[in-house]
Amino acid sequence: MKFLNTQTKSVSFASLILAGSYLLSAMLGVLRDRLLTSRFGLGNELDVYYSAFTVPDFIALILIFGAISAAIIPIFNSYLVRSKEEAFNYVSNLLNVFLSFLILVCVILIIFAPLVVALIAPGFSESKRETTVMLMRIMFLSPIILGISSIISGILQVFHRFLVTALAPIMYNLGIITGILFFVPRLGLPGLALGVVLGAALHLFIQIPAFLHSGFTYRLSFRVKDPGMLKTLQLMVPRSLGLGAGQFNNIVVTAIASTLVVGSISVYNIANNLSSLLVNAISVSLSTAIFPRMSLAHSKEDKKDFERKFLGAFSQILFLSIPISISIFLLRAQIIRVFYGTTKLTWLDTRLTAACLGIFSLGLFAQGLIFLLSKTFYATHNTKVPAWISFGTVLFNITMSLLLVWLLSFTNAFSLLVHFVLKLQTVSNIKVVGLALAFTVTAICEASLLLFFAHRKLHIFHISQINISTCKALIAGIVMLMMMLLVRDSLVNYNLVNLQTTLGVFLQLVISAAAGVICYIAVSFILKSEELKKIKNLFLKNNGGK
Repeated sequence: MKFLNTQTKSVSFASLILAGSYLLSAMLGVLRDRLLTSRFGLGNELDVYYSAFTVPDFIALILIFGAISAAIIPIFNSYLVRSKEEAFNYVSNLLNVFLSFLILVCVILIIFAPLVVALIAPGFSESKRETTVMLMRIMFLSPIILGISSIISGILQVFHRFLVTALAPIMYNLGIITGILFFVPRLGLPGLALGVVLGAALHLFIQIPAFLHSGFTYRLSFRVKDPGMLKTLQLMVPRSLGLGAGQFNNIVVTAIASTLVVGSISVYNIANNLSSLLVNAISVSLSTAIFPRMSLAHSKEDKKDFERKFLGAFSQILFLSIPISISIFLLRAQIIRVFYGTTKLTWLDTRLTAACLGIFSLGLFAQGLIFLLSKTFYATHNTKVPAWISFGTVLFNITMSLLLVWLLSFTNAFSLLVHFVLKLQTVSNIKVVGLALAFTVTAICEASLLLFFAHRKLHIFHISQINISTCKALIAGIVMLMMMLLVRDSLVNYNLVNLQTTLGVFLQLVISAAAGVICYIAVSFILKSEELKKIKNLFLKNNGGK
């Protein structure tokens, strides 16, 4: 109990805890996907599972996670400055109103699940649609549970109890893995849906003791017109619409993928999950750790502290995401073969998944910055700018997806170029690659727009301050890229590894990545990178970075 109530005072140490937990959770996510592919392969069953997941995930994101990011933490902070009792009265009312609304929405969607599935998976056969409906109805229990849990997470982060909130996503993945290992053998595909519900329950239960210990006392109140509730809705609606646009994009991509060859939905999701493994650990954890402090700095009208925190997080995300992107792109085939080589993936599945993974890796820096830049706007109680940008980029992504899938459906200069760059010359149907490419281009555009408007509207930084750290990271990245190419190819050319074995592929992956990372660190040291100094201080000076 005492362990779970641990408070984290330093931003750097909080980021480290969250990064470690997100990394562990992501690794469990990879294990989850590996177990899924081992049991089902990339075929009808996984297409059904991922399709059933889209709408419950959509509900959880737009109704709850949007509220936490944009409204709950800043408003709770403002109440807490005045009175802890007022702050917890606000939380009680929020829990009651939101929970009631969530239950109502999920019950309606359970009733109309067949219509929903027909819209999100138009390419499915009748039997696949029926199975998707069954799984989706079970999964609609998940957003109700996660809704409560996520509100609790937001409050605990205000009290700097990042450790217990960091463990919650780990418990979520453990619940899904339990479903794969124990429920599926007895119940079949419905066992996957029950595993999702179990994961949501574990996500909630691990946080309740720390939440109660923080001083919360439940009150039976239901005041929709409460000033705090109205302010929450005011800030939440633009954010939720923006998130809803993003999730709607995922639904449209799933619908498009359902019309492609069997397994396309699974290829897209597995590559996307794997590519975001490390960058999410960095960007989500850092943004989550710094958001309450940025919100507090804004409440105190301390612009210098606000700007310092933003610039520190921005440069760290770039510094860490650049080597990750390079490593994943150059070693994409090795990564897929090591993680999924002994599962039911065919050689065609492996090559397509690796190609999508490589494309996703090129936009990882942008995905990381989107997390930070969005939260920067939310900390200033501005949710409209990110929402409008999200709407615009979603329309752009849908258009790009349709266009690129069409261009990859026949022989032309663009399709030949994609085949050549991704080494897919002998693969005839690569249309799913167009979905990954559209996603990456859109992420870069969205991050650029957010950065532009953050500079214009918030006036919190000068471009030159970002350019210096970015240039140093890019120089180190270019040298790293050349080193990794040299090491990767030399291991094969001099017959130092046997690529016909899993061990040989693993050694090529590890040795090449290690050489690249060492080179990146060395060049950053020579260039006197401030980010490298911050990371060094984090580990060697007892969490000194504030």
